[in-house]
Amino acid sequence: MEQNTPNKEKKYSHLGFAEREELAILLEKGYSQREIAMALNRNPGTISREIRRNRAQIYDIPYRAIKAQEKADIRKKESHKRQRIPNRRLRRFICKYIKFGYSPEIIAFMITKKNDSWKTNYESIYQWIYIDRTDLIPFLTQGHKKRRKRGSAKGKRGPKIPNRVMIDKRPDHIQLRTRIGDWEADTIISRQSKVAIMVLVNRKARLLILKKIMQKTASLMHKAIVDSLKNFPQFVKESITYDNGTENALHELTNTILGTDSYFCHPYRSWEKGTVENLIGLVRRFYPKKIDWNNVTQWDLNKVMRYVNNRPMKCLGYQTPYEVFVALAA
Repeated sequence: MEQNTPNKEKKYSHLGFAEREELAILLEKGYSQREIAMALNRNPGTISREIRRNRAQIYDIPYRAIKAQEKADIRKKESHKRQRIPNRRLRRFICKYIKFGYSPEIIAFMITKKNDSWKTNYESIYQWIYIDRTDLIPFLTQGHKKRRKRGSAKGKRGPKIPNRVMIDKRPDHIQLRTRIGDWEADTIISRQSKVAIMVLVNRKARLLILKKIMQKTASLMHKAIVDSLKNFPQFVKESITYDNGTENALHELTNTILGTDSYFCHPYRSWEKGTVENLIGLVRRFYPKKIDWNNVTQWDLNKVMRYVNNRPMKCLGYQTPYEVFVALAA
């Protein structure tokens, strides 16, 4: 028969709440840690660790059972959480390129090329940012804590733009991005000034063009688009998709000069030209909504264009818009 001996090794276990209550009472009475260990039939080291890790630290109170239990419960809960990106060097790498404006998809692709021992994916990077590193959210292209609902405004009249051809009648090959000649147009505005930015994005290559216009008018928008595209070969300027802003009222004149076709999204459905909307979100990282466009020069916009057009994109097989555009427009 197995005999119980004082020297038999006992399996270690954390204190329970009842033991913590007794520990607090004995400490209050002035018992030493060794005396408390004997009273609880615990190792003195266990008592020492318990007091050190879970002490109250308020009003010079050394230890309280309720506070100690709360800390122990939190620590136990946290211990079961899987660390999303445990490698410290990998975390530094991700931080560096997130702050440089690269998306988690691009960074995940770069990681596979840089170090075979680093294992992660873009979903893990997103989770790590949104849960553990919320300070990095503003550096994401679409850094919203909650997605805004897509809806339509009611009770509003659409602008009068002559001879609009709606996006429903746009040929399938434009939707499928099978050619280099299709563009989307938009404007970026600010309440701080009347100045606006004309935005053109190539649907196939995602090439971005920005042009400062002194006011969001149809004549200035028309001139900016013509000046941006007139020197391209005809096969590079086949169609332009617009929203229903009044600045697009001269689309027919633009078509006459450039030889393009024009198509329009449905009112209040800007996501139907999602390519230009996404790129505008990237531009907004440099120029937030309260920017005074009077203080931004065309030279400043050119710098942003160079950054965006030389930034790898997942949808392009991690090529840059400039590389794809040059290859297809040559």
